[in-house]
Amino acid sequence: MLDVAWIRANLETAKEGIAAKNHSFAWERLLMLDDWRRHGISQVEALKAEKNTDSHEIARLKRERFDAADLIAKQQAAGAQIAAMDAELVVVEEAIRDILLSTPNCPHPSVPRGKGAGANKVVKTWGTPRTFDFPAKPHWELGEALDILDPARGTKVAGSDFYFLKGAGAALERALISFMLDVHTRQHAYTELFPPYLVSRATATATGQLPVHEEEMYHVKRDDFFLISTAEVPVTNYHREEILPAEVLPLKYAAYSGCFRREAGAAGRATRGIKRVHQFNKVELVKFVHPDRSYEELELLLADAEVILQKLQLPYRVVLLSTGDMSLASAKTYDLEVWAPGCDEWLEVSSCSNFEAYQARRAQIRFKEKGGKPQLVHTLNGSGVALPRTWIAILENFQGPDGSVTVPEVLRPYLGGFDRISKAPSR
Repeated sequence: MLDVAWIRANLETAKEGIAAKNHSFAWERLLMLDDWRRHGISQVEALKAEKNTDSHEIARLKRERFDAADLIAKQQAAGAQIAAMDAELVVVEEAIRDILLSTPNCPHPSVPRGKGAGANKVVKTWGTPRTFDFPAKPHWELGEALDILDPARGTKVAGSDFYFLKGAGAALERALISFMLDVHTRQHAYTELFPPYLVSRATATATGQLPVHEEEMYHVKRDDFFLISTAEVPVTNYHREEILPAEVLPLKYAAYSGCFRREAGAAGRATRGIKRVHQFNKVELVKFVHPDRSYEELELLLADAEVILQKLQLPYRVVLLSTGDMSLASAKTYDLEVWAPGCDEWLEVSSCSNFEAYQARRAQIRFKEKGGKPQLVHTLNGSGVALPRTWIAILENFQGPDGSVTVPEVLRPYLGGFDRISKAPSR
């Protein structure tokens, strides 16, 4: 969340940045509450100082056998007044926190201003979309014909927007996960974590999912747990309430997890197949970095995610999101969109974001240089990358006229060496 002192000192910047994200915030009430809090703290400290002075005077009077009853009565009244004011301060501080928890991060000056996706900017393209000499099929037709994708039974078992992967389809998913983790840990020096899939309310609040996106999350009411929407949530909280030595930064973690989200889009061709589903797999990259290097580290994070698509030989583009298309917590976000010729569209497979100190302030993740005071780290995260859209892109980009799918070369060692998915895969 934002710092109320920073908002006070940079009010016009805060108002512009938050408005650019299509949000508003109760800045007048926030500053009024902060004024009351600061005044209240000053009063309480003055009363405590006076009470402390009176305590010394009471002790002197008793030593010299004088009557201290009036001072004792005064001190008791001061104690009651301090307790009442402390209780009021707790209420005020909670009200300030409630406002800040629902207030978005301010976008970086380099982020294009705009109301939505129409203001996004394509900043890079890689690869050339394949030209087919036969009609390119969408993944739902390829997958069902190859008997590797079964959405009908997924719907029967769990409901709409769930699916089964089967045989070589399931093996391809598993291969992609292992391949991505191997690249990020062995080549990019990330430390692998395997996180919990259920997290506490405090954990989901620290990364910005709560309170604003509570309706989009699956909630286990009895235990007040939330199924994670991304591994970003538990992994960012890995260092919650810690002070890290400055010399260990940057810290880089890669984590595979299942992801669970209520939103899945409207029915129709736009959401046919498994492009938007309630449960999916993803390899997530999370960084804890020095504030002075966070935008340099964002570019490196983006490059790490791009390597996966390059090794898979999938055409993609990099999109810089506008203020109106960014998440609540992000200060700057790049999306990676892979080309899906059967769907005839670009599919987002990664968002790489710099949150600056927004998450770290909620989670109290700090670092300390020798001789210095603790400072908030900057947190970054990005998908490295997400499934099933990468799975979709492989089927659609590497399909043959007979409906078979050529396996990208980098995945073949993970699939026992077979190079083609057909009804009877050749080995």
